[in-house]
Amino acid sequence: MKPLCCRRHGRTLAAAGARRRWFLGSLAFAALGTLAACDEAGRGGTRAPMEIDASTSCELDGMLLADYPGPKAQLFYADAPAPLFFCDTVELFSMLLRPEQVRVVVAAYVQDMGRADWEQPRGHWIDARSAFYVRGSRRHGSMGPTLASFSQEADARAFAGQHGGAVLRYEEIKPEMVDLSGGAKFDQRM
Repeated sequence: MKPLCCRRHGRTLAAAGARRRWFLGSLAFAALGTLAACDEAGRGGTRAPMEIDASTSCELDGMLLADYPGPKAQLFYADAPAPLFFCDTVELFSMLLRPEQVRVVVAAYVQDMGRADWEQPRGHWIDARSAFYVRGSRRHGSMGPTLASFSQEADARAFAGQHGGAVLRYEEIKPEMVDLSGGAKFDQRM
């Protein structure tokens, strides 16, 4: 007995069925991976923050993080074991809020500036999504104006009272607030 054919594509129905099963199985596997990553991201990520050292450099511009003041940040993607480091929280948000961002983020950390030294911040990493931010203060980070990050709203409000700025939650930060187009390339004072 001859196998049934799919005249349009010249394949047997058995081969078409096998391809369909493989495709549906692949979709199910991808969906499970996405759900696992979403669950991991929903719990604040299962990857612990890593500490910076004298050689830790910024993902975007290669600056050494330890050489500059202000809050730093790190970002873990599902498909990478090590974090990307940023010398400023504005850079972190510019990555997270890009409309073309398609990689699965499993954890993002910023430093608690209520506990870290502004001039030489080390440690005190907190989940970026639960932090409070001060935008528009007179204190600058490594890239100039920054988003000062805090674990406690009271610390953020005290900082804003002393240095100016507005207190924001993570979800209140918008892409236009973290535009990096005014960097050194466009600085006419140099």
